[in-house]
Amino acid sequence: MSSQLHVTPVPAKQVPFDDSPTAWMAQGNCRNYPPATFFPSDGVGVDRARAICKGCPVTDKCLEYALEERIEHGVWGGCSERERRRILKRRRGLPA
Repeated sequence: MSSQLHVTPVPAKQVPFDDSPTAWMAQGNCRNYPPATFFPSDGVGVDRARAICKGCPVTDKCLEYALEERIEHGVWGGCSERERRRILKRRRGLPA
């Protein structure tokens, strides 16, 4: 006779449907860190923020949001302010 442990699954927490343009933010790795982490004052801080962004499931959406909204400060989508300015400059040079 085998003894089996019966485990009752815990029901998943119900998350309300969110179709807002920024609903993706709830899935970002950044949600687990203080916002100041992504607004560093030095290169070391930028590297730390980038490391958090690496492997994030919404990195592309985050970067596009920052580019579309012309967000000037902080690390968004793993890119610093300077990197985002370069991306926008390259995009302006491309034909529409």
